[in-house]
Amino acid sequence: MKKFLYLSIASAFLISCGNEDAPAESPNVAPTTPTLVSPANNKLCANNAVSFQWNSAIDSNNDPIIYKIQVSKDKDFSHIVMTADNSATYQNFTLEKATAYYWRVKSTDNENLSSSYSTVFSFYTSGDGVVNYLPFSPDLVSPELNSVLNATTAKLEWTAKDVDTKDKLVYDVYFGTANPPTEKVGANQATSTLDVSIIASKEYFWKVVVKDDKGGETIGKTWRFRTN
Repeated sequence: MKKFLYLSIASAFLISCGNEDAPAESPNVAPTTPTLVSPANNKLCANNAVSFQWNSAIDSNNDPIIYKIQVSKDKDFSHIVMTADNSATYQNFTLEKATAYYWRVKSTDNENLSSSYSTVFSFYTSGDGVVNYLPFSPDLVSPELNSVLNATTAKLEWTAKDVDTKDKLVYDVYFGTANPPTEKVGANQATSTLDVSIIASKEYFWKVVVKDDKGGETIGKTWRFRTN
């Protein structure tokens, strides 16, 4: 009888333990987005052998991280000239001289979850005997890309930089419903904003050409927005 009682208690104990829920595993989370360090944004590099550096990303699951760096000749990264996957937070590339470049980095863990790409930095490589560097491609401020406006006017706004910091920049602005836009609505203007009239239920396209005072010019990408 005692033996039967002991067996019953042991069985009950085992059943009780077996019914306990196992602790839930933490869901895998993508690592954070790296922050770029060097070359700094809008920098003129002394030579064409460039060392890229960025800060480490953080993975809350402590997963190993691989970084993907991309270097492009355009801000859209449709003309990527260098790319690499690396567990370190630096990468060396030898690039063309006297050329504008754009670079970015993202992080990926061993579960193949990736961060978004970092902010894009631009830089120029120096060239032999170069007396003028073209302006960088302009950056969009507003309206936001693919945004929808409820208004009769829109303020077009952008920023532009030049490694030749003493160069004076002016802008030609193209705007309209054609893609790419062909109507020049602003010519050689010194300010980086322009108000334009818009009507409802239309899609608008616009771009900016940045010009310096030495004859150099850079054509920006085409941006778009819609109206209700």
